[in-house]
Amino acid sequence: MNTTAAHTSSVDPSSASASADAPLRVAVIIGSNREGRFGPIVARWLLDRVGERDDLVVDVIDAAEAQLPTALSFSPSPEVLAELGKVTPKLDAADAFVVLTPEYNHSFPASLKSLIDWHRDEWQAKPVAFVSYGGISGGLRAVEQLRQVFAELHTVTVRETVSFHNAGAHFDDEGNHRDPAAPDAAAKAMLDQLAWWGRALREAKAVRPYGS
Repeated sequence: MNTTAAHTSSVDPSSASASADAPLRVAVIIGSNREGRFGPIVARWLLDRVGERDDLVVDVIDAAEAQLPTALSFSPSPEVLAELGKVTPKLDAADAFVVLTPEYNHSFPASLKSLIDWHRDEWQAKPVAFVSYGGISGGLRAVEQLRQVFAELHTVTVRETVSFHNAGAHFDDEGNHRDPAAPDAAAKAMLDQLAWWGRALREAKAVRPYGS
């Protein structure tokens, strides 16, 4: 009884309300660092969709710029610490993530796995959505593997995705989608789910930190 009363009195309703109304910070992660990659075209399309919403604000994390090694270390070099300094604060500040991934040999890129594995607490109790692209599969095999990876990191992966099959054929030379109605609708459904989970988990953690 006393414990419950103490816990309830520790939550400031006005602060919780302000937090609930604040836009969600979404980190959009461009997972490929491959030369000649198609990812930036899909990323621009995605960022335009996110930019139309007033409930989301965006940070972009590009695996090609992060320069994180695949060899993990408990004692990173100063160079690696400098690269982490560009990425880790954005992941930590994010309320939610959208991971943009191609499919290479039925899986996702090593650059994305490295970025994931260099972090742990930054992912926990946050939602993750996926935008994928590729050939016939549209990157969906990469997404299904990523769901397993992120489950281990205590995230919530949202059900709705956006997938571009034979992606290069769907965008013109200026990076505009040739027939945007269906992907725009898919993006709205995905971002709506991401926003719901982002708000729900942010409000829950304001009342009780995850793992307590």
